Amino acid sequence: MNWTESSEDEVLMNAYQLGDLPAFEVLYRRYSRRVYGYLRQKVGPSSIADDLFQSTFMKLHQSRNRYNPSYPFQPWLFTICRNVVLDHWRQTQQSLIDVNSDKVEQAAATPQTLVTWPDLSSLSPQQRQALELRFREGFSFDEMSKVLGTSHANARQLVSRAIRKFKNVFQKKGSSP
Repeated sequence: MNWTESSEDEVLMNAYQLGDLPAFEVLYRRYSRRVYGYLRQKVGPSSIADDLFQSTFMKLHQSRNRYNPSYPFQPWLFTICRNVVLDHWRQTQQSLIDVNSDKVEQAAATPQTLVTWPDLSSLSPQQRQALELRFREGFSFDEMSKVLGTSHANARQLVSRAIRKFKNVFQKKGSSP
Protein backbone atom coordinates (compact mmCIF):
# COMPACT_ATOMS: atom_id res chain seq x y z
CA MET A 1 0.00 0.00 0.00
CA ASN A 2 1.08 3.59 -0.55
CA TRP A 3 1.39 5.27 2.85
CA THR A 4 1.46 9.03 3.24
CA GLU A 5 2.44 11.38 6.01
CA SER A 6 -1.27 11.91 6.72
CA SER A 7 -1.84 8.23 7.53
CA GLU A 8 -2.77 7.61 11.15
CA ASP A 9 -0.04 6.25 13.42
CA GLU A 10 -2.16 3.38 14.68
CA VAL A 11 -3.06 2.27 11.14
CA LEU A 12 0.60 2.43 10.15
CA MET A 13 1.67 0.42 13.18
CA ASN A 14 -1.01 -2.16 12.52
CA ALA A 15 0.24 -2.50 8.93
CA TYR A 16 3.81 -2.83 10.22
CA GLN A 17 2.67 -5.61 12.55
CA LEU A 18 1.43 -7.41 9.44
CA GLY A 19 4.83 -7.02 7.76
CA ASP A 20 4.40 -3.79 5.80
CA LEU A 21 7.87 -2.19 5.96
CA PRO A 22 6.88 1.05 4.14
CA ALA A 23 4.38 1.70 6.95
CA PHE A 24 7.22 1.54 9.47
CA GLU A 25 9.32 3.89 7.32
CA VAL A 26 6.58 6.54 7.57
CA LEU A 27 6.46 6.12 11.36
CA TYR A 28 10.24 6.32 11.54
CA ARG A 29 10.35 9.55 9.53
CA ARG A 30 7.56 10.97 11.67
CA TYR A 31 9.10 10.18 15.07
CA SER A 32 12.85 9.76 14.68
CA ARG A 33 13.70 13.42 15.37
CA ARG A 34 11.43 13.59 18.42
CA VAL A 35 12.82 10.35 19.85
CA TYR A 36 16.39 11.50 19.28
CA GLY A 37 15.66 14.90 20.87
CA TYR A 38 14.15 13.22 23.92
CA LEU A 39 17.19 10.98 24.26
CA ARG A 40 19.65 13.86 23.92
CA GLN A 41 17.74 15.73 26.61
CA LYS A 42 17.86 12.76 28.98
CA VAL A 43 21.39 11.40 28.41
CA GLY A 44 23.38 14.23 26.88
CA PRO A 45 26.27 13.06 24.71
CA SER A 46 25.30 12.18 21.16
CA SER A 47 27.27 8.93 21.24
CA ILE A 48 25.09 7.61 24.05
CA ALA A 49 21.93 9.04 22.49
CA ASP A 50 22.84 7.35 19.19
CA ASP A 51 23.09 3.97 20.89
CA LEU A 52 19.86 4.46 22.79
CA PHE A 53 18.13 5.67 19.63
CA GLN A 54 19.00 2.41 17.90
CA SER A 55 17.90 0.44 20.97
CA THR A 56 14.56 2.24 21.02
CA PHE A 57 13.71 1.34 17.45
CA MET A 58 15.07 -2.18 17.91
CA LYS A 59 12.77 -2.66 20.91
CA LEU A 60 9.87 -1.20 18.92
CA HIS A 61 10.59 -3.79 16.23
CA GLN A 62 10.94 -6.64 18.74
CA SER A 63 7.72 -5.75 20.56
CA ARG A 64 5.63 -4.71 17.54
CA ASN A 65 3.36 -7.73 17.93
CA ARG A 66 2.44 -6.64 21.45
CA TYR A 67 1.18 -3.25 20.28
CA ASN A 68 -2.61 -2.86 20.48
CA PRO A 69 -3.81 -0.58 17.62
CA SER A 70 -6.83 0.51 19.66
CA TYR A 71 -4.43 2.56 21.83
CA PRO A 72 -2.48 5.64 20.70
CA PHE A 73 0.89 4.86 19.13
CA GLN A 74 2.89 7.89 20.32
CA PRO A 75 2.63 7.20 24.09
CA TRP A 76 3.51 3.56 23.42
CA LEU A 77 6.63 4.58 21.47
CA PHE A 78 7.76 7.05 24.13
CA THR A 79 7.17 4.49 26.87
CA ILE A 80 9.63 2.25 25.02
CA CYS A 81 12.01 5.19 24.71
CA ARG A 82 11.76 6.08 28.40
CA ASN A 83 12.33 2.44 29.37
CA VAL A 84 15.46 2.35 27.19
CA VAL A 85 16.74 5.41 29.09
CA LEU A 86 15.91 3.80 32.44
CA ASP A 87 17.69 0.61 31.38
CA HIS A 88 20.70 2.70 30.42
CA TRP A 89 20.76 4.37 33.84
CA ARG A 90 20.45 1.02 35.57
CA GLN A 91 23.41 -0.30 33.62
CA THR A 92 25.49 2.78 34.39
CA GLN A 93 24.29 3.07 37.98
CA GLN A 94 27.76 2.45 39.35
CA SER A 95 29.14 5.48 37.54
CA LEU A 96 26.43 7.65 39.10
CA ILE A 97 27.29 6.35 42.54
CA ASP A 98 30.95 7.20 42.05
CA VAL A 99 30.38 10.92 41.74
CA ASN A 100 33.65 12.58 42.67
CA SER A 101 34.63 16.15 43.34
CA ASP A 102 36.27 16.55 39.91
CA LYS A 103 32.98 15.89 38.15
CA VAL A 104 31.22 18.30 40.47
CA GLU A 105 33.73 21.09 39.76
CA GLN A 106 33.51 20.51 35.99
CA ALA A 107 29.75 20.95 36.07
CA ALA A 108 29.91 24.21 38.07
CA ALA A 109 28.79 26.35 35.13
CA THR A 110 25.36 24.69 35.06
CA PRO A 111 23.06 26.28 37.67
CA GLN A 112 20.76 23.26 38.11
CA THR A 113 23.50 20.79 39.02
CA LEU A 114 24.70 19.66 42.42
CA VAL A 115 27.92 21.61 42.13
CA THR A 116 26.88 24.50 44.34
CA TRP A 117 26.87 22.12 47.29
CA PRO A 118 30.17 21.69 49.08
CA ASP A 119 30.98 18.10 49.94
CA LEU A 120 29.07 15.19 48.45
CA SER A 121 31.07 12.70 50.49
CA SER A 122 28.85 13.35 53.51
CA LEU A 123 26.03 11.59 51.64
CA SER A 124 25.56 7.89 51.11
CA PRO A 125 26.14 6.67 47.54
CA GLN A 126 22.38 6.12 47.15
CA GLN A 127 21.63 9.68 48.33
CA ARG A 128 24.22 11.10 45.89
CA GLN A 129 22.66 9.11 43.08
CA ALA A 130 19.15 10.22 44.07
CA LEU A 131 20.17 13.90 44.00
CA GLU A 132 21.96 13.43 40.70
CA LEU A 133 18.92 11.82 39.10
CA ARG A 134 16.45 14.32 40.55
CA PHE A 135 18.23 17.64 40.07
CA ARG A 136 20.83 17.05 37.38
CA GLU A 137 18.93 14.65 35.15
CA GLY A 138 15.45 15.94 35.96
CA PHE A 139 13.97 12.50 36.63
CA SER A 140 10.56 12.21 38.26
CA PHE A 141 10.28 10.24 41.50
CA ASP A 142 8.66 7.39 39.55
CA GLU A 143 11.59 7.27 37.10
CA MET A 144 14.04 7.49 39.99
CA SER A 145 12.36 4.62 41.81
CA LYS A 146 12.86 2.37 38.77
CA VAL A 147 16.53 3.30 38.40
CA LEU A 148 17.20 2.95 42.13
CA GLY A 149 15.17 -0.23 42.41
CA THR A 150 13.01 1.18 45.19
CA SER A 151 9.53 2.59 45.76
CA HIS A 152 8.33 6.06 44.77
CA ALA A 153 8.06 7.00 48.45
CA ASN A 154 11.57 5.79 49.20
CA ALA A 155 13.02 7.76 46.25
CA ARG A 156 11.30 10.88 47.59
CA GLN A 157 12.61 10.12 51.08
CA LEU A 158 16.19 9.67 49.80
CA VAL A 159 16.12 13.12 48.23
CA SER A 160 14.53 14.65 51.31
CA ARG A 161 17.11 13.13 53.67
CA ALA A 162 20.00 14.15 51.41
CA ILE A 163 18.76 17.75 51.33
CA ARG A 164 18.32 17.72 55.11
CA LYS A 165 21.84 16.38 55.52
CA PHE A 166 23.21 19.15 53.29
CA LYS A 167 21.32 21.72 55.32
CA ASN A 168 22.99 20.43 58.49
CA VAL A 169 26.43 20.55 56.82
CA PHE A 170 25.82 24.16 55.77
CA GLN A 171 24.64 25.14 59.24
CA LYS A 172 27.68 23.58 60.88
CA LYS A 173 29.95 25.54 58.54
CA GLY A 174 28.12 28.76 59.29
CA SER A 175 26.65 29.02 55.79
CA SER A 176 23.08 29.02 54.65
CA PRO A 177 21.70 26.70 51.95
